[in-house]
Amino acid sequence: MIAVRRLGHATLTTPDLDRQVAYYTAVVGLTLVERDAKRAFLASKQGLEAIALEGGPPNALSRLAFQVAPGSDLAEVARELAKHGIKSERRSCISPGVAEAVVFKDPKDTLIEIFSEYVFAKEDLSQLGIMPLKLGHVAYRVRDVQQVVKFYTDVLGFRVSDWRDETFAFLRCGPDHHTVNFVVDEIPQLHHIAFEVKDWAEIQRACEWLAKNNIHLVWGPGRHIIGHNIAIYHRNADKVRLEFFCEMDLMKDEALGYFDPRPWHQDRPQRPKVWGPDTLRNYWGFGSERIIRGYQTVE
Repeated sequence: MIAVRRLGHATLTTPDLDRQVAYYTAVVGLTLVERDAKRAFLASKQGLEAIALEGGPPNALSRLAFQVAPGSDLAEVARELAKHGIKSERRSCISPGVAEAVVFKDPKDTLIEIFSEYVFAKEDLSQLGIMPLKLGHVAYRVRDVQQVVKFYTDVLGFRVSDWRDETFAFLRCGPDHHTVNFVVDEIPQLHHIAFEVKDWAEIQRACEWLAKNNIHLVWGPGRHIIGHNIAIYHRNADKVRLEFFCEMDLMKDEALGYFDPRPWHQDRPQRPKVWGPDTLRNYWGFGSERIIRGYQTVE
């Protein structure tokens, strides 16, 4: 089994590269680390690559990069994939920080890039935009959620953190409650991408900054029950739904098997489980009625 350790960067396509570069730098607060006529790479101020942009349709995820342990043999990664009948190829220079990667397709036809070595981008001391700490997770709509979850757990080493009935799965590859989410839908497509910010005060600052840029929230602020992160959502000009979050559940010890206790937890201890279909989306109440019509339908 391949043991993915963290989410690297997500590659999104856009019909207007200039507009999206401006949005991700001035509004989101990422740093442009490299750009040519066809592609751009953006990282957090601390140097973690987060988003790559390339030409194409709006609101589409074309590639997703994950890191395995530094020093891992990528040839062994390819051999492990072959054991599962998965064809892969070796590619070089997939981003400014990633010199070598093994590339293959997952069951939902997204290109997955697995790398072991990463070179941080130079720290950016400028203060502009929301300035998230990292790309925290990516959520995707899929027809067969069981098939996709099996692939990510059996092949890539993810662990299931929670299910909402049989339709929505939350998977982790590190201490964060979820790194990828998969929800049942007849039309496979990107659901949302999410950036972690430092704390609740940064969520408030993000709300003010979005409003100042004439970008209105489509949901939040609120605290989710599954994962318990405080979150806000908005859509950018490409209709990509972006979440900013903080205070997500953490499982710091896999052997203990429960998330670090928090005052807002419903169970003591809070272990991975299947939540019922009536589980509220917002622990604080506002907007929680939307869960009845389906978590994935929220605009």
